[in-house]
Amino acid sequence: MSRPVTIFTGQWADLPVAELARKCSEFGYDGLELACWGDHFDVQKALNEDDYCAKKRALLEKNNLQVFSISGHLVGQAVLDNIDARHKAILPAHVWGNGDPAEVNARAAEELKDTARAAQKLGVSVVNGFTGSSIWHLLYSFPPASQEMIDEGFELLAERFNPILDVFGECGVKFALEVHPTEIAFDLYTAERALEVLNYREEFGFNFDPSHLMWQGVDPVEFIRAFPDRIYHVHMKDAIVTLNGRSGILGSHLNFGDPRRGWDFRSLGRGGVNFEELIRALNTAGYAGPLSVEWEDSGMDRDRGAKEAVDFVRRLDFEPSRVAFDAAFDKEEQAK
Repeated sequence: MSRPVTIFTGQWADLPVAELARKCSEFGYDGLELACWGDHFDVQKALNEDDYCAKKRALLEKNNLQVFSISGHLVGQAVLDNIDARHKAILPAHVWGNGDPAEVNARAAEELKDTARAAQKLGVSVVNGFTGSSIWHLLYSFPPASQEMIDEGFELLAERFNPILDVFGECGVKFALEVHPTEIAFDLYTAERALEVLNYREEFGFNFDPSHLMWQGVDPVEFIRAFPDRIYHVHMKDAIVTLNGRSGILGSHLNFGDPRRGWDFRSLGRGGVNFEELIRALNTAGYAGPLSVEWEDSGMDRDRGAKEAVDFVRRLDFEPSRVAFDAAFDKEEQAK
């Protein structure tokens, strides 16, 4: 049986979830990956209103949709980040509060714990999200950053996320970090180090998204091969590198969609990600969970893109072989 195809609702949070569910059902999706913002999924309402989760499931079922995971990206970003004015725009008011950086970090950590509890109540076993990073600004090592400064960033991950992961473990829910620039893990080596500093806790794994790796020059297939048992969820998302001798890979402080950028996101199948090889690697890794479309393409109508994307994934996905193609020539196998 092929994997369910879902869509991440974060880029559609301007729409009421009821309207989005109707649309996505018509497009042909199997389910929604609910973002914990807009009216799509409210963590505090899930915990404090007895019928909130039941109503969400009823809405999805009415549209022949399922839910396998929820997204806590925005509050997760504020757990490790050095908080500044940008965070006010992405955080719930009760998490932002008075904007005091240390207090925002603490409230974000508590909200992420509550997100695990809300996921348990909804009946899903994966929360996708970000961690933020206190050392992202040290990426280019000038003025020189000491190894001690980098170590402190990963130690802060352990200090702040172990108590969060304790709650995830109590709830039977996994946290799937989307390996992504501005997070503590943004490529293969930093992902490896994040696992190490957390002592390879089972509650911590990855929401695999190839788009954030390929423009950095990291082969997404190698990431799957490095962490086959830690792929807890998959985002299907494409990107393209458009270096032309004027642009740089760092984006030139140009917004997404600006044609002068050195790279950008694309609708599935219109970028540079080799999804054929990803499906084969996921099959080898034994991943059987949803393939969740994260649709971002500033140059394309999103309804057109979302419909095109679900069709693309269905054509692409296939089950691994259960028999060797040349098994007919194996006399021992025939004898059995």
